[in-house]
Amino acid sequence: MEEITRKWNFDELINRKCYGTIKWEPNFLKKWLKYEDLLPLWVADMDFRAPEPITKAMIDRVNHGIFGYTLPEEDYYEAVINWFERRHNWKIQREWFIYSPGTVSAICNLLLAFSKPGDKILIQEPVYYPFKESIKNNGRRALINPLKLVHNHYEMDFEDLKEKIKDPRAKILILCNPHNPISRVWKREELEKIGNICVKNNILVISDEIHCDLIFPGYKYTPFASISEDFAQNSVTCTAGSKTFNIAGLQTSNILIPDPIKRQIFINQMENQSLTMPGLFGAIALKAAYNDCEDWVDAVMIYIRKNYVFLKNFIQDKLPGVGVFEPEGTYLIWMDFREIKLPQNELDDILKKEAKVGLDSGPMFGKGGLGFQRINIACPLSILKDALERIKLALKPYLNQ
Repeated sequence: MEEITRKWNFDELINRKCYGTIKWEPNFLKKWLKYEDLLPLWVADMDFRAPEPITKAMIDRVNHGIFGYTLPEEDYYEAVINWFERRHNWKIQREWFIYSPGTVSAICNLLLAFSKPGDKILIQEPVYYPFKESIKNNGRRALINPLKLVHNHYEMDFEDLKEKIKDPRAKILILCNPHNPISRVWKREELEKIGNICVKNNILVISDEIHCDLIFPGYKYTPFASISEDFAQNSVTCTAGSKTFNIAGLQTSNILIPDPIKRQIFINQMENQSLTMPGLFGAIALKAAYNDCEDWVDAVMIYIRKNYVFLKNFIQDKLPGVGVFEPEGTYLIWMDFREIKLPQNELDDILKKEAKVGLDSGPMFGKGGLGFQRINIACPLSILKDALERIKLALKPYLNQ
């Protein structure tokens, strides 16, 4: 492990304040978490420098000195296509691509393009909270197909899904693959079941797959659209390099739509919103990332796995009554505080006011998140250690000794 990771210093502490960073800036922490002096492990970006080939490509372009209107050339698309074929055995076609500033903005526009006000959109809570916000903000209604918690493991509830889609206003299912916040990497057979149900009932699948490259050993990411032609024609896949390479601020996502009719409908929607021209630096960064940063991704996942092992051991040894779900992918870990039996608002307040640690409160992700917290472990190990020591001290009166 050391041999693979020694090329990069993931232990380096980098000051992210004074750069407008949502995760770290005190004014943003106060706005969203109510306290400004927190050690932040909430927003889903990494506290590591982006890979050097990305910054070099951007610096080279800066040195050119002219930043006029620009569109990606064919080598950009080749970089993305080659990455997915090489890493995930998925052959993407050039014509499938549609640009979006981000996956959430894409989801909002997909809802506008493929559903009507009052229609119902299926989501599987606990799940990434902007899904529900996007549904509500665009005049649609969320239809919850909750995940089942079985023996400390989340599973899809297919019987509940079959019942929910009997609703004539149900039009779309938003799939999170891999799933945030529970860190499940859905198995091929799970995706086959949900895909068959949706195809049979004419439910469009929007698959958010931006965590697809962050997979732990022993697990395999399966692109939903790669499973069958029927699934491809009945789905939209949202991809981005934002999580993989820590470039979320560059606002570049690739939305992949194999069906030409659906693709043109979405193109029309994006044109209506004047959202068709990528930012210059996002495209430059993403091309460099997919071409030259594969070894960095492998190394950062080894480091993140090391962080998880430390987290798991710390909880077992020093936080009795707190649980943690074994992650299959992503750098977002689902922590279980239910045995402590504190009301959620009291737990949240202790973690922020006394521990001074910024986590994401479980209920943000839906009713199934009650008693949970999401922690981001894509940070130097010293930061994670500090956060856990703070949590231990703050929760000491409540732990099962």
